Amino acid sequence: MDNESVRIPEVVLVSSDGRKMPVLGMGTSASPLEGSDETKTAILQAIEIGHRHFDTATLYLTEEPLGEAISEALSRGLIKSRDELFVTSKLWCSDAHGDLVLPALKKSLRNLQLEYLDLYLIHWPVSSRSGTYEFPINKGDLLPMDFKSVWEAMQECQDLGLTKSIGVSNFSCKKLSNILAFAKIPPAVNQVEINPLWQQKKLREFCEANGIVLTAYAPLGTRGTIWGSNRVMENEVLREIATAKGKSVAQVCLRWAFEQGVCVVLKSFNKGRMKENLEILNWTLSEEESRMIGEIPQSRGCRGEDYISEKGPIKTIEELWDGEI
Repeated sequence: MDNESVRIPEVVLVSSDGRKMPVLGMGTSASPLEGSDETKTAILQAIEIGHRHFDTATLYLTEEPLGEAISEALSRGLIKSRDELFVTSKLWCSDAHGDLVLPALKKSLRNLQLEYLDLYLIHWPVSSRSGTYEFPINKGDLLPMDFKSVWEAMQECQDLGLTKSIGVSNFSCKKLSNILAFAKIPPAVNQVEINPLWQQKKLREFCEANGIVLTAYAPLGTRGTIWGSNRVMENEVLREIATAKGKSVAQVCLRWAFEQGVCVVLKSFNKGRMKENLEILNWTLSEEESRMIGEIPQSRGCRGEDYISEKGPIKTIEELWDGEI
């Protein structure tokens, strides 16, 4: 496969007037969270090999290097127009208040040197005390989100043309139902943890039924994060399939997600691995291999307590997603 000319398939975002999003995107978060020249260089390499979808967030501190990379890509002729790219950013919890959403988006646009985003997501379904950007979040700063006022502000951002699409991240079926009950513009995307060890079957069915595109983060598991684990890459079923196919475990995970109709945010700053990650489009898993993956015991990698500081840990992610916080 010629990665220098790879064309990544796209999916239509129903609530965005038919706007299309590449099904494979490059994530720009790293642990520890920091932007750097390395980030900018990696993004330019990703553009060279065919990536057109880039995922950032206020929290990641990578909006500025992404913006610099886009500017350089244009000046070098790697892309002819900013419109060739699909750029996603996210609203952090401390800005998840009705009156702070629009200013937060405008700040992200300044960081990115862009006039609009293609997709703006609510990063988590909770708010925190405004003016604080701690990570992990101090439990004492957590606040219940006023979903109606925050989503109305997100809709205003799309109405103003500052983002072409709006969506959410880390939302459960229950939280999505909450927004769908009053939304004039329903969420186009829900970005959550999905991989062979956390397949999210119920959520996938719910989103498909409601025209919401699911995007997977941690498609290879959570190695390299603050809650790091290598359980996915060390799974014996996935290793067995990879050996039989002559592929890497990472490629098997990504192909599995692709075949489930899930978009994927890939995270690698290594050009060789970037190329390998794109080499999943010209082969398939057999019915038996898909069945084997479907029967892998399930356990979540990203837990709620990992996002809350030791000053006030919580027990499970469900307390963030569906609890009374």
